[in-house]
Amino acid sequence: MTAASSLRCRECQREYPLTATHVCEFCFGPVEVAYDYDKIRRNVTRASIQAGPASLWRYHDFLPVDRDAAIDIGAGFTPLIRAKNLGKALGLNNLYIKNDTVNPTWSFKDRVVAVASSRARELGFQKLACASTGNLANSVSAHAAAAGMEAVVFIPHDLEVGKVLGSSIYGPTLVKVQGNYDAVNRLCAELAGSYPWAFVNVNVRPYYSEGSKTLGFEVAEQLGWRAPDHCVVPIASGSLYVKIRKGLDELAKVGLIDEPKTRMSGAQATGCSPVALAWEEGSMNFRPQRPNTIAKSLAIGNPADGYYSLVQLKETNGACGNVSDDEIVAGMKLLAETEGIFGETAGGVTVASVKQLAERGHIHPDELTVAFITGAGFKTVEAVAPHLKPALEIDATIESFEAAYNAARPVEVAV
Repeated sequence: MTAASSLRCRECQREYPLTATHVCEFCFGPVEVAYDYDKIRRNVTRASIQAGPASLWRYHDFLPVDRDAAIDIGAGFTPLIRAKNLGKALGLNNLYIKNDTVNPTWSFKDRVVAVASSRARELGFQKLACASTGNLANSVSAHAAAAGMEAVVFIPHDLEVGKVLGSSIYGPTLVKVQGNYDAVNRLCAELAGSYPWAFVNVNVRPYYSEGSKTLGFEVAEQLGWRAPDHCVVPIASGSLYVKIRKGLDELAKVGLIDEPKTRMSGAQATGCSPVALAWEEGSMNFRPQRPNTIAKSLAIGNPADGYYSLVQLKETNGACGNVSDDEIVAGMKLLAETEGIFGETAGGVTVASVKQLAERGHIHPDELTVAFITGAGFKTVEAVAPHLKPALEIDATIESFEAAYNAARPVEVAV
């Protein structure tokens, strides 16, 4: 049985049953899952986790779902890679990449949806829905298909083709909304009050957000049961950024790692950077923005966890990158050319932010730093395609190849 004990308001600490609710009735603060950590401590050891499946469900004792009810399509337990080449390029001696591009629908959203869809089915819902910038729609569609549930996914009308196709293949009802993500999210918040559906990032959001903390669990386990010195995480709603730290804190609460002293830094695109701008101004209040960036998966101008992201930046002595579209493309290319990982635009934001923060002294060269790459590049080929060198076109002869190859090679300048 799950060790989840209640839903608890982050602001006033009032508790509620483990139902489909996401807002405190008293103060309107957000609610999140609370746990009986004594129960977890009695049941869990490092060995019991390591004996579990090679997915996020190896941490089922820390999740608000009974293990037998899990919808498991293999999300989680993705590679943690020592990024020596990228680190050398950025002047960092101890850089790691957490590569979530290899999840079943090629983004970290499989983590949150695995938990949300499983809990939704436990609660008796038959339809799964979401507001999405693309990756979430892909994952909701896939998990609903695996669970035998109906999916209804809402996306902005101008989404990347790869993300639209990445949902359509699973057969959901796909709804394109005229407007940006914030407009889509407002619509879904209204619909959640009228339709008996599980909107994973609205009425079952407390369970959904718990999936993100499994990234913290995995990184600590893969580092030999220790917390990293520094994490750099892309910020959209802010939930991922906040929950990774929650994962590290929970491992410490039950005695699996030492108390983490991890610095938590964020990464945003200049065209949608409400948290980064507030941090730069030294403010705990962010101003909502109208997004204008190629990093559409991060294009949330009014982030639900924006305030809590700023609190975490302050509490952990973190910093926040704020990078242009050109820097994002350069970050995507640099990651691919140094480590062989093709990340989407959000990955470009993370790499470009690591570069920016290192150059400004916010990341020490010897800190054990983990950069989180949250989605695969084939979802956002439009952003990077115009910036890649073209293929050589030749006749099927050695002479034609050598002429084209030599002409394309960079000119060596004598010193």
